[in-house]
Amino acid sequence: MSAIGVVSSCSCLRPGVWLLKPGMQKMSSFGLHTAARCAAKDYYEVLVLGGGTGGITMSARMKRKVGAGNVAVVEPSKTHYYQPLWTLVGGGAKQLATSARPTGSVMPKGVEWIQSRVTALDPDKNCVWLENDIKISYKYLIIALGISLHYEKIKGLPEGFHHPKIGSNYSVHTVEKTWKALQDFKEGNAIFTFPNTPVKCAGAPQKIMYLSEAYWRKTGKRSKANIMFNTSLGVIFGVKKYANALLEIIKERNITVNYKRNLVEVRADKQEAVFENLEKPGATEVHEYEMLHVTPPMGPPDVLINSPVSDEIGWVDVDKETLQHKKYPNVFGIGDCTNLPTSKTAAAVAAQSGVLDKTISLVMKNQLPTKKYDGYTSCPLVTGYNKVILAEFDYDAQPLETFPIDQSKERVTMYHMKADMMPFLYWNALLKGYWGGPAPVRKLMHLGLK
Repeated sequence: MSAIGVVSSCSCLRPGVWLLKPGMQKMSSFGLHTAARCAAKDYYEVLVLGGGTGGITMSARMKRKVGAGNVAVVEPSKTHYYQPLWTLVGGGAKQLATSARPTGSVMPKGVEWIQSRVTALDPDKNCVWLENDIKISYKYLIIALGISLHYEKIKGLPEGFHHPKIGSNYSVHTVEKTWKALQDFKEGNAIFTFPNTPVKCAGAPQKIMYLSEAYWRKTGKRSKANIMFNTSLGVIFGVKKYANALLEIIKERNITVNYKRNLVEVRADKQEAVFENLEKPGATEVHEYEMLHVTPPMGPPDVLINSPVSDEIGWVDVDKETLQHKKYPNVFGIGDCTNLPTSKTAAAVAAQSGVLDKTISLVMKNQLPTKKYDGYTSCPLVTGYNKVILAEFDYDAQPLETFPIDQSKERVTMYHMKADMMPFLYWNALLKGYWGGPAPVRKLMHLGLK
């Protein structure tokens, strides 16, 4: 697989560090964790697979339950990324380096960091296999392996990214190419895509479109841009309240939406994008582009496909209310790698972490889980350089809003929450296991109105 077709853990993409400033590539030397390429032990009370958002969050929570020396995290990458910031990086509003920290600096102190990859899971024997045939056993297993990006499933990619005019906010290797393509735009079609697969943060493919439109308005190029959103879906957004608001914005800003269109090929040398019409099997359309933003097809990590812990597609098969595995009671899942029927976002991981903490606590006491996850997820829909519609909803695609205001309205305050407050909360609360989503805030806000 190419360097771009990598796995990301729970809404936090974690490939190489070649785009980072040299100073950010250095590991912390303050003894924040125990790190080794090989495990120090062959058994841990709690073993966590994946060092993205869900993995780090749950390892911090488990450390407080069973002690740091009894918890290990399997994670190969040296750098941890806060990927939700990449929308703003692609739009030129944030620097890529601000989204990255050394993995060692976010690993809970004393927790064993096994810097390796999982190659197989054997839940019937309570063990996993790592590279070099290393076997690690566990009492409890938390799977937080994220979601894989598959640029290679689009003909002409990822090699097409070596050409100008094309970018993608979903990879550390290509997010800055989005900003370059945006700046270099002269005249023609600007095409933004949404694939025919599950994706992480389903709002991101159109967020960069709104930022691009705003940038071209600001720089006097808007009249020369024909902005197109080619989506494999049949709706602009899955929650009607927010979809209606977005459709108004699309109409006001003269954006064309082509539904049921899936990107199948990029001819980067000719600046052409080929789409299949999902309503007419076999029919394709070719569009020239002056700028192309690609959202790649995505799927479960390879190690989970045909694994005993996964469903028929490859997602970890967990109870949607407790996050406990449906077959193996000492196995749990969190985040993008699971088959939870909700939008895959960092906000969802936050809410799931609080529920999973309670679930594991009760399982450890030989009690049945009682706390239930309602599918809460959130998507701050960036509609400009100072505007956000804060979409929050549940399993039933019904709004589940935190604030006692109409969150379908564009608001400056919500933009600052997305751009400034949420990164702070992520690094200082969520990854440390102290933030379980906004449910307590929501209760307080709405109680205050009674």
